[in-house]
Amino acid sequence: MVQPYLSAEEYALIDGTIPPEDAGRYLLAASRQIDSLTRNRITAAGFLALTPFQQEIIREVCAELADFAFENKDLLSSSFSAYSINGVSMQFGEGLNVTCIGGVVLRRSTYDLLLQTGLCYAGVGK
Repeated sequence: MVQPYLSAEEYALIDGTIPPEDAGRYLLAASRQIDSLTRNRITAAGFLALTPFQQEIIREVCAELADFAFENKDLLSSSFSAYSINGVSMQFGEGLNVTCIGGVVLRRSTYDLLLQTGLCYAGVGK
């Protein structure tokens, strides 16, 4: 079975927002999103081949992505891109603090953190 980059036990130690019974599912989904954002460079080389700095950042990003998905699960699973009622409107998508990269919706600050690993380069090569 595929293991998330941050275990539910490790997640519990950082006082995350996800209930223990759901943490594993959200952490695994976050790990797959990290694989998409890093173009599967981690799965190709192996997590243990990363530097300690990269491993630490990947674990932190995994927790942030899982928290974001849990906290916004209703909005992220909605098929609407905008909503308006009685003169009040809400639009979903790119915003000041939220971005969508390769189909992964996340906070810009989380993506900026992941960029520090050097694993998100879109060019040719590793």
